[in-house]
Amino acid sequence: MLSGIKQRGIVGKGGKIEIQASDLPEGTVVEIIVLIEPDTHKSDTSYQVPQDTTEYLLSTEANRRHLMSAIEHVEKKHNLVSFTPEEWDEEYNIHS
Repeated sequence: MLSGIKQRGIVGKGGKIEIQASDLPEGTVVEIIVLIEPDTHKSDTSYQVPQDTTEYLLSTEANRRHLMSAIEHVEKKHNLVSFTPEEWDEEYNIHS
């Protein structure tokens, strides 16, 4: 079965492109396809590569503290909310 990893980045010095894929074991055979975006960013100095979600969530000290606290709560099974799939369906009515 094929699976995929989609990432955005910027070509570095000497044409270097880095792909982060820690979930792939060393030696995994992959095929790499590079899709190049239009040159709009070259003339637009405000263009920025979208920030990775995790990077964004950890971008401020307040967020980092909040997320680390939430992770600690999950690890200690403290202050969690539990529900069955039926309760979820009833509450959020996802099948209507």
